[in-house]
Amino acid sequence: MIGFVRGRLVSRSGTDALVDVGGVGYRVAMPIRALASLPGVGEEVVVHTHLHVREDALSLYGFPTAEERDLFESLIGANGVGPKLAVTILSILPPNDLRRAVAAADRDALCLVPGIGQKTASRLLMELHDRLGAHAELPALDGTGRLSEVRSALEALGYGGDEVRSALADLPEGDDTGELSRHALRSLGAER
Repeated sequence: MIGFVRGRLVSRSGTDALVDVGGVGYRVAMPIRALASLPGVGEEVVVHTHLHVREDALSLYGFPTAEERDLFESLIGANGVGPKLAVTILSILPPNDLRRAVAAADRDALCLVPGIGQKTASRLLMELHDRLGAHAELPALDGTGRLSEVRSALEALGYGGDEVRSALADLPEGDDTGELSRHALRSLGAER
């Protein structure tokens, strides 16, 4: 098992980063938010990793913190969630938002992820609540279902699913629902 890699960032693409560790380049698949948080090319980086072994491939998935890696491992332990879907979930929902969604049983938050519908979200919420245990009991610091409220507001204004997903993927943490709605509208270029 490869627990982390420390080395020089050689490049990054939309889905992965290439890290040079002692002359060996490790291609590490990462959530979009994690890729965006990496330092510039040529700088030293530490990436906490999970090595996923399949019959036909060895794939390395990376995260900025060990806590996020552990959350990824909880996700892939859920029925029907593979590493690619888990990375997509963590690209759309930051770890604290995912924990809050699980604690609040917020199906709409999970439905923001492409490929997850109402039935899958319901099943995942049940499994993740069990898997995350005490971690899922974190209080919803900024109100239960804040993503759901912003999503409903955007849909009421006529925005489609892809536009809503795009706007919600860029939301900052810790703001009130009104501020989040304004931020989402700005990202859509619609605020007057």
